[in-house]
Amino acid sequence: MATRILLDIGNTTIKVCLATANGLGPVYTLPTIHHHTADSLGLALDALCQRHGIDAVCEVVASSVVPPLDPLVRQAAQRFWECPARFVLQEITLPLENRYARPQEVGADRLLAAYAARMLFSAPTLIVVDFGTATTFDCVQENAYLGGLIAPGVASSVAALGAQTAKLPHISLELDDTTLAIGTSTRHSMNHGVLFGFAAMVEGLVARLRQRLQDPNAQVVATGGFAPTIARLTDALEHLVPDLLLRGLQRIAFSPIPQLLKEEA
Repeated sequence: MATRILLDIGNTTIKVCLATANGLGPVYTLPTIHHHTADSLGLALDALCQRHGIDAVCEVVASSVVPPLDPLVRQAAQRFWECPARFVLQEITLPLENRYARPQEVGADRLLAAYAARMLFSAPTLIVVDFGTATTFDCVQENAYLGGLIAPGVASSVAALGAQTAKLPHISLELDDTTLAIGTSTRHSMNHGVLFGFAAMVEGLVARLRQRLQDPNAQVVATGGFAPTIARLTDALEHLVPDLLLRGLQRIAFSPIPQLLKEEA
């Protein structure tokens, strides 16, 4: 069965999935290293393929917000598997009406998340919350991408806090309790302040976006690294889909866009 490599290339990590027409296969997370070469990237991906006994790859399908890595992915695909690489918003046009004032400014990841949510959920209005390097809120109504909001990311906020304050430690965020507590140590105070703070931000922005969209029944879809943690602290995140972008890439890779447009009509 034909295997495709799906890549979600973000500013912090690269999600790698070995997918077939039957669905998503194994998923791995690699660090986004800006001094990659085509060979180093290709060798890393080939090692994952070999781990699962995959010798042939027919295509690489990618979403990227790190332009310097794009040509390296293309070179690696050609050198290691003699196959093409297709990128969202480059070779792949998503079947969404982009209402951004300057459509070219929207990141491929935001549009792909909106598209994937639209494929999965039938509610007329969707709010897609992605907990990545930044926390993004993207609004979809029917088949139109309206735009959204960009807020600080969870991990980047903690890193900035630690870098700018000499007495605050660098911490790894861990949810020890789903009930807000008054911190009795610096680490405890930071954990609850950051995690419950982001949960409250989500609740507030979702409520305001529903009002702005004039749809109190807008459904909220959450993805990204901290989505499962924040979802434990708030009911505002109604649908948790950790692999949302990869699901979108898998749909694109194995269902030609003209067919998708026909299905949606």
